[in-house]
Amino acid sequence: MSAYDPDNIFAKILKGEVPSIKVFEDETTLAFMDVMPQSKGHTLVIPKTGSRNLLDADPEILADLVKKTQIVAKAVATAMEADGLRIIQFNEPAAGQTVFHLHFHVIPVYEGVSLRPHSGDMADTGELTALAEMIRAAL
Repeated sequence: MSAYDPDNIFAKILKGEVPSIKVFEDETTLAFMDVMPQSKGHTLVIPKTGSRNLLDADPEILADLVKKTQIVAKAVATAMEADGLRIIQFNEPAAGQTVFHLHFHVIPVYEGVSLRPHSGDMADTGELTALAEMIRAAL
């Protein structure tokens, strides 16, 4: 496993170098809209402390992140009127990790609706902003 890279895209979001559409933020955690969503309301939850993934995360930071992921997940489920949620966390390239900063995907799922592929196609910023407002209102 490689070391944490402090110049990854999520670290740049935390430093304010790259914009994001924020859903939730406190002193330890940031949640924001995934710009390549697999479903309406797809949200990412990250710690403000850098770790590559779950395998090298400080256990206290990980515990706090899971608590915050639960808070965000409940708001996403309510705001998006989801039938269920898929909470995903990848570790290393072989498992599908592409951004090497610990994060959880909160993906609303709906009966009979397939998830979109994580294709690289960017979603409309206006739509993501409106969804983020709905999720914030449900927090």
